[in-house]
Amino acid sequence: MRSTPLLPLPGGSIRYTHPVQQGHPTTWCEISGAHLAHNLQLFRRLLRPGTGVAAVVKANAYGHGVAQVVPVLEQLGVEMYAVHSLAEAQEVRACGGQKPILIMGYLTPGQLAAMEDPTMHVLLSSPEVLQGLAARGRELGVAWPVHVKVDTGTHRQGVPPEEAAELARVAQRSGLAVVGLATHFANIEDTTDHSYAFLQLQRFHHALRLVERVTGPLPLVHAACSAAALLFRETDFTMARLGISLYGHWPSRETYLSWLLAHGRNGIQLKPVLSWKALVGQIKAVGAREPIGYGLSYRTTRPTRLAVLPVGYAEGYPRALSNRASVLVRGSRAPVLGRVCMNITMVDVTDIPEVGEGDLATLLGQDGEERLTAEELAELAGTINYEILARLSPSLPRRLVHWPPPETT
Repeated sequence: MRSTPLLPLPGGSIRYTHPVQQGHPTTWCEISGAHLAHNLQLFRRLLRPGTGVAAVVKANAYGHGVAQVVPVLEQLGVEMYAVHSLAEAQEVRACGGQKPILIMGYLTPGQLAAMEDPTMHVLLSSPEVLQGLAARGRELGVAWPVHVKVDTGTHRQGVPPEEAAELARVAQRSGLAVVGLATHFANIEDTTDHSYAFLQLQRFHHALRLVERVTGPLPLVHAACSAAALLFRETDFTMARLGISLYGHWPSRETYLSWLLAHGRNGIQLKPVLSWKALVGQIKAVGAREPIGYGLSYRTTRPTRLAVLPVGYAEGYPRALSNRASVLVRGSRAPVLGRVCMNITMVDVTDIPEVGEGDLATLLGQDGEERLTAEELAELAGTINYEILARLSPSLPRRLVHWPPPETT
């Protein structure tokens, strides 16, 4: 996408000139390829030698955009992609992802009957999926690769540890290729007490021993999510599934605290990959004691200058941020006034001089010395950083920036 000419403003901010005439969107996300590379390299250093990376790109790459993220990860050489659905797997392929893909979610009988690409591995969670996939494999004359999912205590998908070996045995007899074993931790992010996670790990080791008596050594054994990959080398096995932290975010405060307790402040800096920006669509003066927005939920206490932003909850800016959050304009915080609307949000720029129509507002990211994080918005909205990112509308334009990185001399 051709960049719109920019004019510098006092304080280091920028103003877009005639964005509509030049075809520039009014709100968009910027995806930093350099930060994505930094985070992946950080995990390459943390993980044990021989532990590969499955990049989790479900939910439109956690809101970052599959079309922007996958080409970068392909160049960086991740070993596998992990998605939720067949449609997501097909999108990864359409965006240039050539590495194997692990489909982790439920596949309907119709979807199984339509499977065509045997480099799309399937997380095997039930006998019903086994039967449908085996039938499709026989039609195509291929041994479809599957990873047996062990439910070690999350009580979602998968089979109990004592049933995993039998599921693997039936899969092999049905013509499937059992290439992996997987589990998922239930309580590794939300606590600094990881006793339940280690109980799950113990159960997983037991299942692995039983399954490998049937299959022989498995090349793809994985339990680690981002939190486990950050904290516990015991969970590395042969592959780690990296999601939220690949995109530059700690899974939780508790995970960060656990890191600090074990390592202090040394040795790790995750860099957020996504920034979200919008143009100021209008500046308007409002008198004192005037209501702002739907429901008259805010009344001004002084003559106020409002900046009207063309973004709202339809784009993924939570309505729960009404009268609570701020955006950044010219390096300063501009409080949200009134309710966040479907496509419009109003912010107070009374104390930010010379703000005008077409100025840049940052909803997530950094402007000058100020920064707005997904974690801050999540706390204000009563949710988690995952949801703030994953619910960014797919209709938001996403632009890959800082990629490829400049050549060093």
